[in-house]
Amino acid sequence: MTKAAEENQTQPPAVPAADASTPPPGAPVSAFPGESGAPPSSPSKRLPRVESLTGLRWWAAFFVFCHHMTNLAPLPIFDFLKYGTSGVTFFFVLSGFVLTWSAQPGTKIRTFYRRRFARIFPLYILTLVAAFFVFYRVDPPAGMSWIKPVSVSVLVLSALLLHGWSNNPTILYGGNPAGWTLSVEAFFYAYFPFVWRATQKLKVAGGLILCVAVLVIGGAYRLALFHYKADIPVLPQPVLHSVAFLFGIGLAIALRSGWKPRIPVWFAFVVTGGGLWLLWYSGSHPTQVPGAVTMGLCQKEILTLLYGFLIFAVAARDIRGGRSLLRSKPLVALGQWSYAFYLVHATILYAIKEYHGIAGPIGWANLTWYAGVLVLSIFASAVLYKFVEHPMERLLRGPR
Repeated sequence: MTKAAEENQTQPPAVPAADASTPPPGAPVSAFPGESGAPPSSPSKRLPRVESLTGLRWWAAFFVFCHHMTNLAPLPIFDFLKYGTSGVTFFFVLSGFVLTWSAQPGTKIRTFYRRRFARIFPLYILTLVAAFFVFYRVDPPAGMSWIKPVSVSVLVLSALLLHGWSNNPTILYGGNPAGWTLSVEAFFYAYFPFVWRATQKLKVAGGLILCVAVLVIGGAYRLALFHYKADIPVLPQPVLHSVAFLFGIGLAIALRSGWKPRIPVWFAFVVTGGGLWLLWYSGSHPTQVPGAVTMGLCQKEILTLLYGFLIFAVAARDIRGGRSLLRSKPLVALGQWSYAFYLVHATILYAIKEYHGIAGPIGWANLTWYAGVLVLSIFASAVLYKFVEHPMERLLRGPR
C-alpha cells in the first residue's frame, strides 16, 4: 500500500505553496501527494528547504512495502513487519508538516486545490486502472481472497476518492488497495486552507499546544471507544487520521516560529526505532509490559508522536545547515518516486502472487523475493514519475 500538499499559498504547500509551477528538485514532498518542501515565505523572505524529508519519505514507503511483501514472501520477523502499515501515519504527519512549512500567504484556495489535484490525481487514476486488472474479476478465482468481484459502485467511490469514508473493508480497500490513504489525504486538503488561516498567528506555544491537544483528544476517543463501544460511533478513517495531520501542522508552526532544539538525528532514529520495538513487544508480551493494553489502544497516537519527533529532528537539522545523507541524490530521487512506488508496488506484488503463489515457507531465503520485487517496483515508479506524474503535474498546475 504509502503515502501532500499546500494550502492557499503561492506554491502548493506540502505541496508547497511555491509560486513555481513545479517544485524545485530535491524539495520534500508531503506525504503521498508529495510536493516540494520549499518553505513558506513572506514576500521578502523565503524559509530554507527541508530536503531531507524527501529522502526520509522513501524509507517510510519502503517500510510499507516490507509489510505488504509478507503476503508473498514471509520473513521470520513477520510480526514486527506488520508495523510497516504505520508508514501511512508517517505520511499523514509529514503532509501536515510540509503543507504548513511551505504555505505562503496570498495563495487562493482554488489555486491550492488545483495544484493538489494536479499532484495526486492523474497518477492515482492511472494506477487505479492498472489495479483493476489485478484485484478484480467478473468471476473471482477460488483461494485468492484479494481478487474481488467487479463492483461499479466501489470503483466509482474509489475514483472519486470517497471510499475512505466507509469502514467496510470491501469499500475502504476498493479499487487500488493503497488508494484509501489518498481518500484520507483528500479530506486533509479540503480543510487545510481553513486551518492554515486560523493558525497563522500561532507561535511556538500555540503550535505545541495544538500537538498535545490532538494527541489527548485522539487517545481519549480510542480509550472511550474501547470501554463504551456500544455508545460511541466508530469514526471514518479521514477523521481518525486527522490527529496525525494536525499534529504535523502544530510541529511546523513551532518550527516556523523559531523553535529549533538541537535534537541529534541519530537519537531521533533510535527513539523512533525503540518506540516501534516497544509497541511490538508490548503487543506480543502484554503481561510483561505495564500499560500494554493502553499502549495498544492508543497505538496510532504513539506512532504519531514518534514519527513527528523524527520529522521535526530532521527538519530542524536541515534548517541549521547540518549535513544529511537523506539529501543525497539517490535518496532524493527515491523520495521523488515514492508516491508512484506506493501506488504500484502492491499491484505488482499481487500480480506475481496470483501467477506464482506464495514464495515459500517463512525464512530468510525469501529476501531474494524482496530484492526482486523491490527493483521491479522502483523501476516502474521511476518510469511513472518521469513520463506521467511529473509532466502531468506541470501541465495541470498552470503557469507560474
